[in-house]
Amino acid sequence: MSRKTTFILLIVSLLLLVSIPLTASAQAEPKVFYWISHGAPADPVWVLFLQGAEKWAEDTGFEVRTSFHSGDVASQQEAVRAAIAAGATGIVTSTPDPGALTEVISEAHAAGIPVIIMNTEDKTSGRDAYVGGDNYVIARNWALYLVDNGYVTEGSHVWCPVEVPGATYQVNEVEGINSVFGPLGIECDITDATLDQAEIITRMSDYLTANRDSIDAVIGLGDLVTGSVKRVFDQVGVAAGDIPVVGWGNSLDTAGEVLEGYVLAATWQDPLGTSYLALSQAMMAASGIPPSDIILGTMYTAENAAYYQGLME
Repeated sequence: MSRKTTFILLIVSLLLLVSIPLTASAQAEPKVFYWISHGAPADPVWVLFLQGAEKWAEDTGFEVRTSFHSGDVASQQEAVRAAIAAGATGIVTSTPDPGALTEVISEAHAAGIPVIIMNTEDKTSGRDAYVGGDNYVIARNWALYLVDNGYVTEGSHVWCPVEVPGATYQVNEVEGINSVFGPLGIECDITDATLDQAEIITRMSDYLTANRDSIDAVIGLGDLVTGSVKRVFDQVGVAAGDIPVVGWGNSLDTAGEVLEGYVLAATWQDPLGTSYLALSQAMMAASGIPPSDIILGTMYTAENAAYYQGLME
């Protein structure tokens, strides 16, 4: 046997010896992460968020326990407390309302469990890091798109349907919109569309029918409402492009609407990447590595909508 062969066998033996206690340790202390959403399981964008979490679990081999709470704040708070009681390695959650999770995040930290907020930021919550879009900046860019391209001017009336009025994302988005519209005297009329797809279409159709002549543009403050634009326009008899529309674009419905001209520009937040990166940040924090905020999001138009459509298929 040559010296080289002997050396290789020695290295392999050492690696095997080192791996045995590591494997045993990993089996003794399984890492379990909790992924908790304020969204609804039937919401297309949250299906994508969930797929990102499932892919992370598949790639890392760690268990990820997921749950949806459909805007029920008390239910989501209890889910976080259940994760704490179960000794979670890390918790990833979205924010239903400003301040809604501050207390339970404090409880998680008292138990030594890091909490990463995804999708909807709440800087004062005490979270360890945030992963997702900057809703203020994203919404400001929607308003700028309409102004810069001449779709709205001083005194225009913009319709802003939203699934959950008063929710964190809506508050942040309206602040961003008003930073542009406010000085121009442009009104952002917020209407409640709920989280039920059929009800959304009904409410949006009723509003559009009653206010068609006064609407200069539409900003969809949520994926369900933006993804319903074509069906609403077709039902009311509004042709694609007759009313300029911008908003969220994390669904196949919206990507198709952009390609057909119903929506001019939409924002891809990267829900798949958001969940994947948020869980990675939680794992880093649990290992003693300081996590970092990660901001995602890019606006697309008809020129590149097919690319984002492919990501969602």
